[in-house]
Amino acid sequence: MRLPCEVSVSSRLLPSAGLRGPGRGARAVVALGKPPGGGGVWLQVSTARHRPGAKYQANVGHLKTFLSAMKLADRGTSEESLPLSTLAPPKASEVEKPKTKMTITSRKDYPFAQSFPYTLEQLQASYCKLPRIDTCILGLKRLRKLDLSHNLIRKLPVTIGDLVSLQELSLQGNLLESFGAALCNSTLRKSLQSLDLSQNKIKALPAQFCQLRELIHLKLDDNDLIRLPFKIGQLSQLRFLSVARNKLPFLPNSFGKLSLESLDLFGNPFEQPNPLAPDIQLKIPLTLWEHSARATINYRLPYSCHVLPSHLCHDLDMSKSCHCGQACLSSFIQTTVTMNLHSVAHTVVLVDNMGSTEAPLLRYFCSLTCYSQFLDRHLQSIR
Repeated sequence: MRLPCEVSVSSRLLPSAGLRGPGRGARAVVALGKPPGGGGVWLQVSTARHRPGAKYQANVGHLKTFLSAMKLADRGTSEESLPLSTLAPPKASEVEKPKTKMTITSRKDYPFAQSFPYTLEQLQASYCKLPRIDTCILGLKRLRKLDLSHNLIRKLPVTIGDLVSLQELSLQGNLLESFGAALCNSTLRKSLQSLDLSQNKIKALPAQFCQLRELIHLKLDDNDLIRLPFKIGQLSQLRFLSVARNKLPFLPNSFGKLSLESLDLFGNPFEQPNPLAPDIQLKIPLTLWEHSARATINYRLPYSCHVLPSHLCHDLDMSKSCHCGQACLSSFIQTTVTMNLHSVAHTVVLVDNMGSTEAPLLRYFCSLTCYSQFLDRHLQSIR
């Protein structure tokens, strides 16, 4: 849809210099349409000097109302019947560029009585004493970065997983005791790259946490963690991990699969590893459930709560991996070995004040044969 017409052209720089200049007439074509790739309704004004034209995006609802009024006026509808308002300069918010970033660092500045601009892509609301995450924040679908550090948040709503564009989430310095499994199965799996849960009261993360496969930065400092997710090795994109000053006695078996640039485990009460003192949980002969479960995992057979009871699915999700690569569930041998952290990270913060960069790693064995083979290799290495 094109409209040849005369437009008034004036310099946008004159008002900033305290000057005013009359506009000059120019032949132009005003076009209403959509860009080549789609994406909304746009108004394009093209002149001989600028044939590509200046483009302006319009709200579809407002545009329909505007064009309807013009159509009625063109048909000769009386002035009293037209939906017209008195001409007045627009509000600043109507002509300013949509706001994409907002920073709030005190409770008195927090907009409790009004909503946030729907165009926000970055929002920081720190030191506001927020007891929960407001629903108005959960409706900001364009958010890429959300910083709610240093508040009083105790629980995360499941709907935070509906923020489909969220890449960075900081919840440092709150009162969180958990990070729900439902969040790990939400759209955050595909978008979240940076997560800061430091300075909270979290004791453990769910096994589903390892579904957040796009994570690059993860901070868990100053919590009450007694263990890390045992399948943490599945976080193949993870490059920066900090779990300082927690209560970790050892690292999970899959920790050795990580490939990090920076690792900080300082201040954890790691136990002294002892490969010669195994915890034997073998059940001989293996139960039918153990046989079936091992086969399901080893042959990568698909399963879900639609096929199996939820508690059986949970058991399968918690399966352990033997050093030979086979799975084991409730029948296994468990021991701890020494791991040099430089084998998984380029930069390692010292584990303790003694200058150590080693930590105990939990290791599982599916049978007495596998443990015996490991033990032989271990004894030969220390001779």
